[in-house]
Amino acid sequence: MKTYQSSEIKNLSLLGASGSGKTTLIESMLLESGVIQRRGTVEQGNTVSDYFPVEKEYGYSVFPTVINLEWLGKKLNIIACPGSDDFIGGVITSLNVTDTALILVSAQNGVEVGTQTNFRYTAKLGKPVIFLLNKLDHPEADYDRTVEELHQIYGAKAVQIQYPLECGAGFNALIDVLKMKMYVWGPQGGAPEIKEIPDSEKAKADELHNALVEAAAENDEGLMDKYFEQGELSEDEMRAGLRKGMVTRDVFPIFCVCAGKDMGVRRLMEFLGNIVPTVDALPAPHTLEGKDVPYTDNAPTSIYVFKTAVEPHIGEVSYFKVMQGVLKAGDDLVNIDRSSKERISQLYAVAGANRTPVDELHAGDIGATVKLKDTRTGNTLNAKEADLQFGSIKYPRPRYRRAIKAVNQAENEKMMQILTRQCEEDPTWRVELSKELHQTIVSGMGEFHLRTLKWRLENNEKIQIEYVEPRIPYRETITKAARADYRHKKQSGGAGQFGEVHLIVEPYVEGKAPQEIYKFGGQEYKITPRDTQEVELEWGGKLVMVNSVVGGAIDARFFPAILKGLMDRMEQGPLTGSYARDVRVIVYDGKMHPVDSNELSFRLAARNAFAEAFRNAGPKVLEPIYDVEVYTPADKMGDCMSDLQNRRGVVMGMSSETGYEKLQARVPLAELSTYSTTLSSLSGGRASFRMHPAEYQLVPMDVQEKLIAAHAAELEAED
Repeated sequence: MKTYQSSEIKNLSLLGASGSGKTTLIESMLLESGVIQRRGTVEQGNTVSDYFPVEKEYGYSVFPTVINLEWLGKKLNIIACPGSDDFIGGVITSLNVTDTALILVSAQNGVEVGTQTNFRYTAKLGKPVIFLLNKLDHPEADYDRTVEELHQIYGAKAVQIQYPLECGAGFNALIDVLKMKMYVWGPQGGAPEIKEIPDSEKAKADELHNALVEAAAENDEGLMDKYFEQGELSEDEMRAGLRKGMVTRDVFPIFCVCAGKDMGVRRLMEFLGNIVPTVDALPAPHTLEGKDVPYTDNAPTSIYVFKTAVEPHIGEVSYFKVMQGVLKAGDDLVNIDRSSKERISQLYAVAGANRTPVDELHAGDIGATVKLKDTRTGNTLNAKEADLQFGSIKYPRPRYRRAIKAVNQAENEKMMQILTRQCEEDPTWRVELSKELHQTIVSGMGEFHLRTLKWRLENNEKIQIEYVEPRIPYRETITKAARADYRHKKQSGGAGQFGEVHLIVEPYVEGKAPQEIYKFGGQEYKITPRDTQEVELEWGGKLVMVNSVVGGAIDARFFPAILKGLMDRMEQGPLTGSYARDVRVIVYDGKMHPVDSNELSFRLAARNAFAEAFRNAGPKVLEPIYDVEVYTPADKMGDCMSDLQNRRGVVMGMSSETGYEKLQARVPLAELSTYSTTLSSLSGGRASFRMHPAEYQLVPMDVQEKLIAAHAAELEAED
């Protein structure tokens, strides 16, 4: 393979809703560029992308696939991304290391929620966008409706480059209003016959051509002046104007393809080769410190590892982007994140499962290497003269949780090691050993996401696992004040154990001081705070301990032990065994023994006194509430709203944007366990959602009673 300079490299992401045809389009592009001689199909499982066993098993993309091809003297690095919202992590990874987004839109389904989700990420990262209308040969394809939807959402910035003479089974011709030519294909697609535009289409083509010229001229004052003077621009001038408009996201070209029949693909690639900006013409990436790093060969080498994968028959493969300098096989680099040295023994240009060895890669290029010893996804590797660090990519919060365990308990440790490695491959998978829930929790973006993980563990690693419903991290608190005391006394020959603690508990409210006098059972207890300790709890809320002991009834040296005893019970509430929070404890009296008192005695006395007082203080269970945002097609709005309400959700707001509706609600986490699957079923896979923690609220009394009964039964079973 030829060595390409930064001015000859173009990095693109191929995005699109599930089923829009990305894998098929990649096959046609590879065929046109000569990388392959025959197109594979998803159905036969022989495509260049989607080559992982799990992808062949399920028939959908799971991982972003790096593809490179050569066209018109340029190198196109394309990362084809999964379409399912469960695998949105691949989209985010790709957009962070590429420069232009190709968003594939099915002319059958029009603009989908997935289309708009992808577009939102391109907007967040400031990436140029090209819309590709695919499946024009489908019986239900509607080009005009789809373009109208694009115009309604993105306005005049969405500019037509082409339009079909007809859609459906008869599709075989496009009018290109940049070239002002008609492209006609035979039944097998491939190279088109280029003809003049027929008279019947000239008026429409001229109108769209003029709109395109205006869009190109708007992005360059010189071109605008020339357009006003001459009323026309040359093709090269239009290319220059479109290129500038794409970089500033003022122009979103609309192209047409029929990937399944290889129609329009060659013309698309010409556009990518001629007009899409090269890496050196785009804004420079910047480091964690905000330093701009232009793509230049005349600087010490620095590469960024954006993906790590364990691939069939190879092992660990690290995918990277050269951020500056020239990377050569055999180079020694330093991992700035892990302070370790790495040798780049082999370099590859990648096309899915196909890897071509290369001697060097220049700034802006994307490649792969194997068998790095101590490098992880998100690491920066530098030549010794460089001191750059690009940081980790930020991913959305997981929204689907399951507890996981190996069927054979002896394999749990091995399972954890593999899970940790899998999370390196896909950072939207997360695994946690929960001390609170006594479970290993694995989280992802949806049911399909975790189903894929299970398949890989069982089929690739030969570990049988099972998912079970994760416990909910409830919290316990109190609603009123209560008093209790407890004496711990034990004599077993020699030194004994003695400690007595009298205390009051009450709800802790920020900024509210303890009362001076408390009344319980007709008796008054006067409080004189001598010392206050506030503990910020790891699980949220506070424990506040007030020392109000007078007369030396309890020596000061025992108060750390008393605090430990209180924390023991805060970690295991009496109602459901959940963590307790927001409690003030006032220790007002107690007793010591000159010989038998020790720290353990006061710890046990405090623990038991607190447990009794807590039970008498109107204890309540709190449940985690999540903010949920649902993006749904308008025709599924009612179903989605009803489902949220059935989950004890409270709808907080609704808004309407062209193409989809947005629902905002607050929903208990306990009701969201199956939400990903249900939403997909309700919407035919067209809706998506996001969720993040909001607050804790009291559970309804009927729910609390069930939780208490379940905890009691669990304790009884343990006994």
